[in-house]
Amino acid sequence: QMCIRDRSLNRAFYIGIALNLLYTFIEYAVGYRINSLALLSDAGHMFSDALALGLALMAFKFGEKAVNARQTFGYKRAEILFALFNGLTLIAIAVFIIIEAVERFKQPPEIAGAGMLAVSVLGLLVNMVVAWYMLRHSDTEGNLNMKSAYLHVLGDLLGSLGAIAAALMMMVFGWRWADPVVSVLIALLVANSGAAVLRQTLHILMQGAPAHIDQAALVAEILAVPQVLGVHDLHIWTLTSSRHLLSAHLVLDGSLTVREAQEVSRAVEALARQKGIGHI
Repeated sequence: QMCIRDRSLNRAFYIGIALNLLYTFIEYAVGYRINSLALLSDAGHMFSDALALGLALMAFKFGEKAVNARQTFGYKRAEILFALFNGLTLIAIAVFIIIEAVERFKQPPEIAGAGMLAVSVLGLLVNMVVAWYMLRHSDTEGNLNMKSAYLHVLGDLLGSLGAIAAALMMMVFGWRWADPVVSVLIALLVANSGAAVLRQTLHILMQGAPAHIDQAALVAEILAVPQVLGVHDLHIWTLTSSRHLLSAHLVLDGSLTVREAQEVSRAVEALARQKGIGHI
């Protein structure tokens, strides 16, 4: 089952990368020819999608490397580092698009709306296929690296919708300023996705506690275990988006035997595992 799931995940990566690279080339060529910033910015975002998926695949492969004496937790943290890079690329792309859009506001160029519309519709279909495939064949909620790659794709899907709207406005009303306006909206969506990924990755890299674990409630449950007199030096942190760790000192009744103390320890470990903490 694990092997089948891994093959399906690899297929999702490769299909997503291939479709994004193919469409990036088409969109860039057409956008350059008709002088559409919305298409050029969307092409840049599509390329970042392919890059994000490639990095996610690298992180997946890298994380499979075995634990060794130098890396006692293995290489799972690579997922977070690649997600951080993906978040930074989203922010960089957004800044570049906004700078270009501001220049175009001064003198909006003539753009072939029909060509822009056709390419944008094609882009929408490509992004819908990639987003559906990722949603079905990968963990876009639990795995932060996959989530960041998925957000790239969703952002570009919205960008394609924006480009379609801009093309229609130029064709119907002759509003040339619609191209840079839509480009700015795309940039803001991209920046918002990047900021969300950066917040999560930086929290993990700073050894922040998992948001879904109520530490006060966990401590209260530990203290309710028979023979536990106290708990201190409690630390909960995240290694990767799906693996959480806990360390703590328990104060036990001094009259317990070693076997009895181990039973109390196992009871506390069971409580922690119920909260999704895998390494204690």
